[in-house]
Amino acid sequence: MKLNIAVLAGDGIGPEVTQQAIKALTAVAVECNHQFYFKPADVGAIAIDKTGDPLPNQTLELCKNTDAILFGSIGHPKYDNDPKAKVRPEQGLLALRKSLGLYANIRPVKAYETLLDKSPLKKEIISGTDILMFRELTGGIYFGQKELSSDGNTASDLCVYHSDEIERITHLAFKAAMNRGKKVTLVDKANVLESSRLWRRVVQEIATEYPEVKLEVLFVDNAAMQIILNPSDFDVLLTENMFGDILSDEAAMLTGSIGMLPSASLGADGPGLFEPVHGSAPDIAGQDKANPMAMVLSAAMMLRIGLKEDAAATELERSVDQVLASGFRTGDLMAEGCTPVGCEAMGAELIKALGA
Repeated sequence: MKLNIAVLAGDGIGPEVTQQAIKALTAVAVECNHQFYFKPADVGAIAIDKTGDPLPNQTLELCKNTDAILFGSIGHPKYDNDPKAKVRPEQGLLALRKSLGLYANIRPVKAYETLLDKSPLKKEIISGTDILMFRELTGGIYFGQKELSSDGNTASDLCVYHSDEIERITHLAFKAAMNRGKKVTLVDKANVLESSRLWRRVVQEIATEYPEVKLEVLFVDNAAMQIILNPSDFDVLLTENMFGDILSDEAAMLTGSIGMLPSASLGADGPGLFEPVHGSAPDIAGQDKANPMAMVLSAAMMLRIGLKEDAAATELERSVDQVLASGFRTGDLMAEGCTPVGCEAMGAELIKALGA
């Protein structure tokens, strides 16, 4: 099978981890008799530096006319540290999600048995954790109207949701639960927010269409606590944009490192976008210290969900398990008795595990 993949490596460690994912994809393509054509494009800070636009039209058009999008990371300190900046790298990713209608962000959180020592939580708490998080991606406070008073002393961000935005991701979450533990946990703040009360009403109505699935509802503050106290109690977690952003980063600690969390962003049709949850990590960029595992696992999600290539996805996931079991670790995962490796060397070990 011949497939075109847009590669938006982005900023910081994005190019480093993306390079390792491409190597792994190239190797698995040989094993599974596929042909992947990688087409690079700029996004984020590097695109601003070149064009003044975090999402150039050329990049957007490429993404609209491809089979899938592999996305690295965006962000740069010169924008993070400048609150007056009118153009920011993150605007490129938000615009890409909106333009492609990528409304569902799916983030699996798995506690690897070989990495239980790396989590700050006790082994007996996190062992067996397997959460699939569904975060609504194109609505809410991130996309609502933003205002700053003329004197600069008052600011507001509007959180808006429509019932159809809630309905479409809720159906995805319940369908996923049907193939897992048959439980959906809705996370909201319905005791305070009107938008959350809409979420709760719509989700409860849709839950009646899936009688085999148990619906649980938690306020976001309680959910944040329960993810740490009882993470294995969760199966599918469903929530709005900002809550999902925060909770998924919290849940990263269950895996031992945010460098282990992949994600997929999907729309009703067209290509999906697949990216690691971690950011651009400018403090280690260019130093061969980054963990490429989340990027490689994102590539596996791209194969399975975006391109319907289960066998190739399984091979990538198997290689990650094998390399971790062999004791190879980047700095964020390092433990006594393990072999320290950099980003490139970890990629090489993955290639070996794939038999290439």
